[in-house]
Amino acid sequence: MGRSVYTGIYEPGHPTATPDGFRQDVLDLVRELNPSLIRYPGGNFVSGFRWEDSVGPKRPTRLDLAWHSVETNEVGLHEFADWAEKAGVEIMQAVNLGTRGIADAAALLEYSNHPAGTAFSDQRQANGRTEPFGIRVWCLGNEMDGPWQIGHKTAEEYGRLAAETARVMKWVDPTIELVVAGSSNAEMPTFGSWERTVLEHTLELVDHISLHAYYEEKPGDLGSFLASGVGLDRFIGDVAQIIDEVTVAAGVDRFIGISVDEWNVWYQTRFNEIDKDPLFSGEWNTHPRLIEDEYNVSDAVVVGSLLISLLRNSDRVTMANLAQLVNVIAPIRSEPNGPAWRQTTFFPFALTAGAARGEVLAATIHSDSYETVQHGTVDLVDAAVTATDEEIVLFLVNRSSSEPLTLEVDLAGAPAASVLSAESLFAPEGGDRFATNAVDHQDTVHPRPLTDVTLTDDGAAATVVLPALSWSIVRLAAKAAA
Repeated sequence: MGRSVYTGIYEPGHPTATPDGFRQDVLDLVRELNPSLIRYPGGNFVSGFRWEDSVGPKRPTRLDLAWHSVETNEVGLHEFADWAEKAGVEIMQAVNLGTRGIADAAALLEYSNHPAGTAFSDQRQANGRTEPFGIRVWCLGNEMDGPWQIGHKTAEEYGRLAAETARVMKWVDPTIELVVAGSSNAEMPTFGSWERTVLEHTLELVDHISLHAYYEEKPGDLGSFLASGVGLDRFIGDVAQIIDEVTVAAGVDRFIGISVDEWNVWYQTRFNEIDKDPLFSGEWNTHPRLIEDEYNVSDAVVVGSLLISLLRNSDRVTMANLAQLVNVIAPIRSEPNGPAWRQTTFFPFALTAGAARGEVLAATIHSDSYETVQHGTVDLVDAAVTATDEEIVLFLVNRSSSEPLTLEVDLAGAPAASVLSAESLFAPEGGDRFATNAVDHQDTVHPRPLTDVTLTDDGAAATVVLPALSWSIVRLAAKAAA
């Protein structure tokens, strides 16, 4: 999609390009971002994708109807898998259930994961990959409830197809995990009934059901935007309740996880009202510039709050994928033959991915509140806490756009020995919440030391002063058990 691959992660001839054409500067930033699982090849793109086009020496050029683009297939499964190994990430592979179906999904799985001795596994070896890719997680299509989706279906149509595809794929490789497509967003008119119908067909065959969630600041409603995490909490909670009701009704004792495999801040209103028509009515181009949103301080705080929501719901959320990685509504930006840099949203993701380990502790919040148009009454403070035997990590958001807040943290259940580090992302000098990082000012917004953090002598309480409109991370050394 857009420049996520071409001039994103891949650009032969770039000053940092490796011999296989991938950008080393972008790869270094991906490693710093610290994702663990990357969904490939999409997205709406997958519903018109012929996987055979992306392997072997001869790659046909195709029209990508999802994004009105020309796809050269220069980067395909083998190239992406090599890049993923360098980046230290697993592939989450999506199969096309829009224009294709059971046989093609099974063939791609056999090509990818079967050791040798069959037509498709031998084809993989002939194309240069002796050992299987060993792809563990597979998505059964994408957003099949959406009329924008190529080959979109009713819940009954999709549920039947997903079930039969899942059954055959698990015959090919019983070790894989499967993600069935839930609703594209919580505002879909079929939300709820879609999940019930799809799960009734697939309950004993799949391991996760997806939800997709995007948020944007609407004019004059910063308060609702900053409370986007509340909306995500409710969306996850609603899906979890439906899973429980369907499993109980079916008499099936089986855990189905929630895969939030698309989530982010995305200014969809602007795209749909301004950018979309010129793109879809114009010429067919390779890797056009597409939804390259430039993120500000407020966007980064919301991304941090959405990460807190995902942590808070980790008893039900089994995986989550920020959409997307480079250039397209992404934490990393790059310019052709030019630099790569971190957007404001890069920092909460990278720091959370690097620090959130062990158990998520229950965090009860007592805070002043405010009224929002979309979410009702909302706390000014949002928080999540993770803990290992060695470390306690506080993830904190101050939703007040004007005032710092002093937070008293009760650590009696997990006392701390010392403050290891404390950082906060907030507006730079002058308090401009619309500040961004861009090609000509790449370091305007970045985390800064959070100096007002103190512990009591016994480590049972901490005080943290949170800057106005901020996302913060405080890492504490855990006190050794007596």
